Amino acid sequence: MAGTDSTRVPVEEPGPAIILVEPQLGENIGMAARAMWNCGLTDLRLVRPRGEFPNRYAIAAASGADMLIERARLFDSTAEAIADLHHVFATTARHRDMLKPIETPRSLGTTLRTLIGRGEACGVLFGKERTGLSNEDAVLAQTLVNVPLNPAYSSLNIAQAVLLIGYEWFQAGDTTPPREMPLGHTRPATAAELQGFYDQLDEALEAAQFYRTEEMRPVMWRNVRNIFQRAGLTEQEVRTLRGLVSRLAGSRK
Repeated sequence: MAGTDSTRVPVEEPGPAIILVEPQLGENIGMAARAMWNCGLTDLRLVRPRGEFPNRYAIAAASGADMLIERARLFDSTAEAIADLHHVFATTARHRDMLKPIETPRSLGTTLRTLIGRGEACGVLFGKERTGLSNEDAVLAQTLVNVPLNPAYSSLNIAQAVLLIGYEWFQAGDTTPPREMPLGHTRPATAAELQGFYDQLDEALEAAQFYRTEEMRPVMWRNVRNIFQRAGLTEQEVRTLRGLVSRLAGSRK
């Protein structure tokens, strides 16, 4: 989904560090940075990235999240990259022979909000493209993170994994209603406006001989009216419908 409102001021809040261990391609680092910025995350740490960094491939793939590439910190070891963190989570697509708690990304989002809300620094480890995290890196984490996906094909690229974790982090603190209807420059219709439309429509239906019998009229009219009652009409929509009924009635005459 494309679309960015450049007029809005970005809001930065404390969030988990995203730590990429031995990323091989600049493009993947750039796309991971873009995914981070989508979710309001800014702390990008790189452990032994291959080749020169930053590079033009990472900047191009960041697609507007260039500042994360510029801010990214480089480390010689994973231990150094996590030295200032209180809690470390390691993403993995496979089972490890380690006795560690395992969280889903959805659970992790809530956990991170709680810990960071208490002022405790957190970070999430992501392994290199082909093999993921080594056991030596995973052992540095207190908790593993596993994504419930198709068991026959659960591997994600770095940017996908970062976006998934970042999204759950963002959602855990988001207050956007699950459903809303923006009304723009109009407003919900009042009962009086609706009644005016109903009276006009009833009159037009009567003139068109819509009601089969006088006995059936109350039931038929109630059914018609309920259609519009469920619609949640706006003031503008009521005016449009009244104009429509007037034009149809005039054409018939």
